[in-house]
Amino acid sequence: MVCSGEDHLRVLDKYIGRIKHVHLKDVRKGIVEKVKNENLSFLKGVRMGMFTVPGDGDIDFRPIFDILNKNNYSGWALVEAEQDPAVANPLEYALKAHEYVEKIANI
Repeated sequence: MVCSGEDHLRVLDKYIGRIKHVHLKDVRKGIVEKVKNENLSFLKGVRMGMFTVPGDGDIDFRPIFDILNKNNYSGWALVEAEQDPAVANPLEYALKAHEYVEKIANI
C-alpha cells in the first residue's frame, strides 16, 4: 500500500474488523521513487531492493502496531523481505526484523 501511495494507516484503521492477516514488509522509498520516475517494472524495483524487512526501510511500524493493539488484533502477522539472498543474508535480515518487531510491537 505504501508503494502505491495509499494511506495505509487510514485503511488499516477503517477495515481492522475485516483484516485476518497483516503483511509486514518495509519499503525503501528512494528506490520506489526511482522506479516510478524512470517507469521501471515492479520486478526491476524488487531486484533493486525496493523492499526489505521491517525496521530496515522507511516505514514507521509503531502506528501500525498501535492500531492492531488498540483493536485487540489476534490474527497473523507475516514478515517478508523480497530481497536477493545473495545481497541480503536471509538469517541476518530475519533476525533484524524479529528484533525490531519485538521492540516496537508491544505484544
